[in-house]
Amino acid sequence: MKKQRRIFLQNLGKSTAALTLAGGASSLLWGCGQKQGGAQENAPSAEEQEESNLAKALFFDISLAEWSLHKTLFANKMTNMEFPAKAKNEFGISAVEYVNQFFKDKAKDMEYLKELKQRTIDLDVNNVLIMIDGEGNLGSTDATERNTAVENHYKWVEAAKFLGCHSIRVNAAGKGTAEEVGGAAVEALGKLSTFAKDLDIGVIVENHGGYSSDGSWLANVMKQVNLPNCGTLPDFGNFCIERGDNGCANEYDRYKGVDELMPFAKGVSAKAMGFDDQGNCTETDYSKIMKIVKDHGYKGYVGIEYSGQVPEDEGIMLTKKLLQKVGAELS
Repeated sequence: MKKQRRIFLQNLGKSTAALTLAGGASSLLWGCGQKQGGAQENAPSAEEQEESNLAKALFFDISLAEWSLHKTLFANKMTNMEFPAKAKNEFGISAVEYVNQFFKDKAKDMEYLKELKQRTIDLDVNNVLIMIDGEGNLGSTDATERNTAVENHYKWVEAAKFLGCHSIRVNAAGKGTAEEVGGAAVEALGKLSTFAKDLDIGVIVENHGGYSSDGSWLANVMKQVNLPNCGTLPDFGNFCIERGDNGCANEYDRYKGVDELMPFAKGVSAKAMGFDDQGNCTETDYSKIMKIVKDHGYKGYVGIEYSGQVPEDEGIMLTKKLLQKVGAELS
């Protein structure tokens, strides 16, 4: 396995160097992906200029989480390869957050990754992060299962590095008591983050159900891991600790949870499910929650993750407009 990883990293370095020459030098910063494209060939339109001016006025940048289009993707109406172009051309969003489910067998496929990266270079789209699911429980109390989960994530760290992402998003799921799962998660996140550190990639944990949706629990895990490249991805809507027959049976206060997770945040997920006639999110007070984000000094990407009943394209634009409105008021 070590020999294969060395070969992969050697190929990764060669491919990255070639694509860097094609797309221009770039830098890697927490809270933002690599700027991969060069100057625009054509002057921006008045609408594009207005959008640019508005973006500059916000204290954060807007990205698009691929899960916002999960119905379209699962229906095979779009592929992962087409996602960056749709984000840029249809929504005016130049930063994307991938979901590994939609290119699950491509983590080590260098030809696929080269094409995906070249498309984002051509589009001047930033690759921000990859959300990882289905690779095992990092909070498993079984040591063998936990170590397998850690090693399953290595290939995604390498893929994220090649694409120019700043992080992979992981889950801290496991079965056992809060203390047992917490201890297991600390050990696994420490091991995975140590591996990712050598590639300048962050390992960020989302509140994503179970114990991880308890803000104080996840914050405590972060304190125990205590590594600079291990952090959180606070999600505005994922604070259900336990589900019942009629929905969430135990829900953590989302404002308290975001406040507890922001000191460790290397990304923010703007979950939205429904909107009223004024374009406000019906389940989350965006003015209140974005003020918490700002008060922590956060200036990175806020990723749109729409997951409601109106058509996905419409929901994405509603979420974007709401972020722009609230961001302008707070900036």
